[in-house]
Amino acid sequence: MTVSTNVEVSLRQMIAALDSERQALAALDLDALSMASNTKLALCEDVGMLSADGLNDECLGLIRAAKQKNEVNRQIRNLLAANVAARLDALTGRPGLYQSPAARRA
Repeated sequence: MTVSTNVEVSLRQMIAALDSERQALAALDLDALSMASNTKLALCEDVGMLSADGLNDECLGLIRAAKQKNEVNRQIRNLLAANVAARLDALTGRPGLYQSPAARRA
């Protein structure tokens, strides 16, 4: 297997893990989210050890797709966190309950 083939396989697995992560976020499935995160971490280590020299267009396209999917997942995660914080604030009647002390002083 060539370096590009190894990278391509790992990147395809990363895209699948990112898709699983998005599904877990949508379903609020903590176990699936944890598994997807562990898979992403392992794949990041694999891809990080490979050389970026001589990557073909397919690999470069997969990298762009993975970056885009990761950004979408980050936005979804942030929206969910903001929603949870707003609900907790509404339930407790204390806005900013989960802010750091430094953020409350600002």
